[in-house]
Amino acid sequence: MKNRPARATISDVANAAKTGKTSVSRYLNGEQHLLSPDLKSRIEQAIAELNYQPSQMARGLKRGRTRLIGLIIADITNPYSVDVMCGIEAACRARGFTLLMCNTNNELDLEQHYLQLLSSYQVEGVVVNAVGMHEAALSRLQQSLLPMVLIDRKIPDFACDVVGLNNPEAAEIATRHLVDNGYDALLFLSEPLGSVNTRRERLQAFRHTLSAFPQIVGENCELPLNQPAQLEAALTAFYQRHSGKRCAVMAANGALTLQVARAMQRVGLRWGENIGLLGFDELEWAALAGPGITTLQQPTWQIGYAALERVIARIEGGELPVAEQVFSGKLIVRGSSQPLSSL
Repeated sequence: MKNRPARATISDVANAAKTGKTSVSRYLNGEQHLLSPDLKSRIEQAIAELNYQPSQMARGLKRGRTRLIGLIIADITNPYSVDVMCGIEAACRARGFTLLMCNTNNELDLEQHYLQLLSSYQVEGVVVNAVGMHEAALSRLQQSLLPMVLIDRKIPDFACDVVGLNNPEAAEIATRHLVDNGYDALLFLSEPLGSVNTRRERLQAFRHTLSAFPQIVGENCELPLNQPAQLEAALTAFYQRHSGKRCAVMAANGALTLQVARAMQRVGLRWGENIGLLGFDELEWAALAGPGITTLQQPTWQIGYAALERVIARIEGGELPVAEQVFSGKLIVRGSSQPLSSL
């Protein structure tokens, strides 16, 4: 295996151009008006011949700027996180920043490692998709002095900008849709609530909306994501308990919607035929599953873009009040929640 040629340095450029490093630095830093036309031409030729690539990191640090943004994601396999990341990356390109993405995979050791890593790279700001992150890592984030924006999940007792879905509005739209379509026994399924405000806000809106319909049964159940036997038991018990009613399930996020759909298939419950199903987050396969699964779509790309712009506003200074920016969701109706009259 051949060794790679050594990367050209600014000293190499200076030697090839028969000048000093100061003149090359002036050329690279946009001070070419201070150089004679002949010297400028020699430096240009030396850079081209040596294929010299200046270190953007070194130049940034010299100016006190790295133009790096850190992104911490708890689970990159979640489609929501991928779409949010695309919005953040697009905003970085538009504003001249480079994104450093860290996937913690919900592992505490990785969370600690990446927090330290981003600090060592001297990122100028951080965007955090904190859903699933451990409390210990969130506590360390609170102690950071970096400009920071949270996506989707707030941190208790931590004043920080947050960008995400208007959860109360979205949950009300979803609940009213099921009520209007004739369902009279509804089950709100979520992962354990803990301190996750998104789950709590959606559940509270679900309950509040149903308070106007006392004739409708409204239940909720908290289950770990990867416990298929528990999920099957909960779905079967709910359906049997309300055998004389029109039953429907609302899943609090996309990952849970997938698990609910799989569990329903295993226990013989067919959405759109003998039970209704509505899930938060639009998923690529939702239109292809049976008669299709009704979803509450989040504007994930826009959420990511707005979060990055908010971080940049913090970086650029100014005493901005801490704010929460929320976006409306969109209900995409498919066969899994078709009206009572069509069954």
